[in-house]
Amino acid sequence: MVIEKKTVKRDSSPKPTSEKEISLPEASKDFWLRLDNAAKIYPAIQSRELTTVFRLSAVLKDRVKIKPFLEAVQRLEERFPYYKMKPKKGFFWYYLQYYNEKMAVRPDLGLLCRSFEKNELIFRILLKENKVSVEFSHILTDGKGAFEFLNSLLLTYFEVCCLIDTDALSYLKPEETPSAEEFEDAFSTHFQERLPFPLKIPTAFHLPFRLKPLPRFEVLSFSIPAKEIIAIVRKYNVTLTVYLVGVYLSALQTIYNQLSPAKKRRSRKVFRIQVPINLRKLYHSKTMRNFSLFVTPEIDLRLGKYTFEEILKTVHHLMQLETDVKLINKIISRNVGAERNVLLKNTPLFIKSLILYFTYSIEGTRKYSGVITNLGKVSFSPQADRLIEYFQFIPPPPNKVLKVNCGVIGFEDKLILSFGNITTSHQLEQEFVSILIGEGIPVKVIS
Repeated sequence: MVIEKKTVKRDSSPKPTSEKEISLPEASKDFWLRLDNAAKIYPAIQSRELTTVFRLSAVLKDRVKIKPFLEAVQRLEERFPYYKMKPKKGFFWYYLQYYNEKMAVRPDLGLLCRSFEKNELIFRILLKENKVSVEFSHILTDGKGAFEFLNSLLLTYFEVCCLIDTDALSYLKPEETPSAEEFEDAFSTHFQERLPFPLKIPTAFHLPFRLKPLPRFEVLSFSIPAKEIIAIVRKYNVTLTVYLVGVYLSALQTIYNQLSPAKKRRSRKVFRIQVPINLRKLYHSKTMRNFSLFVTPEIDLRLGKYTFEEILKTVHHLMQLETDVKLINKIISRNVGAERNVLLKNTPLFIKSLILYFTYSIEGTRKYSGVITNLGKVSFSPQADRLIEYFQFIPPPPNKVLKVNCGVIGFEDKLILSFGNITTSHQLEQEFVSILIGEGIPVKVIS
């Protein structure tokens, strides 16, 4: 068991009421950050159940050696100051206050994506046998930012163990000073004024399953051989993400078709999936905070039943359109423009939080049927890759409307799909896997 190092709690943080922010050169000892645009909604909606916490894990081929691992963590202490933060309340906004506390390593007890206590840093490092996991509050960062941290942790650990030479590798190294770009709220940096807003979208179909008793959240993960699924994807001439979204929509359509006539009449006919996309490549950003937005491919059953090929064609073209940088600019303009609205900006936090909560309830849940997050295929170097079995990505627990979500990550010859579920049914997972098996893709349950 790994023993957590105790530290003295410090709560002498300033209580800013303005949007003024300390510049990076002044921030080496004591600083605070505004929440980025994507993070602003999370303090208003999070709870013990809706934790907004996600997990990234690396399953290694050998058991982790405790002493070198703790040394690797110690080397990273000063490298990621923008993650050693706690959320605090101002009069108008929440903000992030830096705390110079040790990065504690805790035993992994299998409690997935649980909420953080009031006085905790809002990320954690977990260890169990040959499995290294990190969990982050979405207030801090998105999947890409968290993976860069895990990347640095693993490579530093391998180096301490004298297993690899990291000199030629490109990653955030312990001895480097963090750059100002890593602290950046990239949404505000790339905000453009006076752009038209995206069109409003109608309410979508939702899974008809009953919620489990508390605690509800559980995860079911599957391993798929990358070679087999990529062969099928190429046959359809689409990307892997398009294919997986197509499978998701097809599974939802099957569930809808099995409903009774009365339930069909009451159900919405639009099936829409949230697909987060990493904006760093589009905007050449190096931020380590949140910088992703959703695209929302959909099918409309009011137009009739869709074949699988029709679903893939629709998803392909919608995602091509919605990932155009000009349309992304419209979404950033709407989101950042709302927070800069003079009336909202000067509204006290307790009222603002209610507005954000109800906005999320209407726009953030009812408009979508599901979420699938693909972090893509990850790789380090041949030396490092041979030490790793696979990676796993578990999104935050879904809310009571969406009920199920899916996280995807690939490594070498494995693609790992993890479904987070808070219902009494696993029909969505079963339908999803049945489609893959029907395509000749072998699927193995790993948890």
